[in-house]
Amino acid sequence: MKVGYLGPRGTFTEMAARGLFVKEDLIAYRTIPACMDAVAKEEVELAIVPIENAIEGTVNLTLDYLIHKQRLPIVGGVTLPIVQHCLIHPQNKEKHIEKIVSHPHAIAQCHDFLQQTHPNAEWEYMNSTAAAAEYVANHPELPVAAIANDLAAEEYELKVAHANVHDYQQNRTSFIVLRKTTKAISIDGAERSEDKTTLMVTLPSDFSGALHQVLSAFAWRKLNLTKIESRPMKTGLGNYFFIIDVEEKQDNVLIPGVISELEALGCGVEILGSYPCYDLAIVKTEA
Repeated sequence: MKVGYLGPRGTFTEMAARGLFVKEDLIAYRTIPACMDAVAKEEVELAIVPIENAIEGTVNLTLDYLIHKQRLPIVGGVTLPIVQHCLIHPQNKEKHIEKIVSHPHAIAQCHDFLQQTHPNAEWEYMNSTAAAAEYVANHPELPVAAIANDLAAEEYELKVAHANVHDYQQNRTSFIVLRKTTKAISIDGAERSEDKTTLMVTLPSDFSGALHQVLSAFAWRKLNLTKIESRPMKTGLGNYFFIIDVEEKQDNVLIPGVISELEALGCGVEILGSYPCYDLAIVKTEA
């Protein structure tokens, strides 16, 4: 089976993909939309893309493209600890660094380090941390460093000038697995941590207190919400949809009851996926 991931080689997404799909054929794509489009075109059966970081929040490109451009079922989730390093070319001198390149989230996650160590360096954003590492590897003549992980350092033969440069030790990123159908994924290598159902809810524009009513539909059924987030519908100012994560697998009673109640209030409801989640920080043990 072919699995697409946000590349190039050496991204955190590749690390997540390796953790979930030990025996599968992994294919790198340069952008999140390209990775998702590959599933729709059946170039790959699955795609894994980042959806949320503990420090920087939602990866808006992933969520917006999923909602507005390429609606694919979510069939799995995985969480990965994030450890960032400052990488340089072996031929370079760390003291001469004039530019730092990386993904915007990665640079934001290492703000304290960058201010203390390279306060005058220019920042340049790239599609991924691995793309930044690849850039440094391909330009040994430039006074540039990348913020990336140890897999990228290995893949592109870079030197770790400073290790563990992230500001928060509990930094983690969540990824989602997308498929053209809702067929369950088969995992061999990661520990299952929970089940989750993700819904998209739109509110009726003429209903006062609708959001409170939405939350009440979950609350009185004692369904735990792990996330609620608003995003613009892109149809005009003030028009939003809500993404809601429920810590529960889709059942025959509670979640269908919520959907019926919300639809009775005039809300639009769509299930984006009901799926298992895995945590790569949990070491799998044999029974």
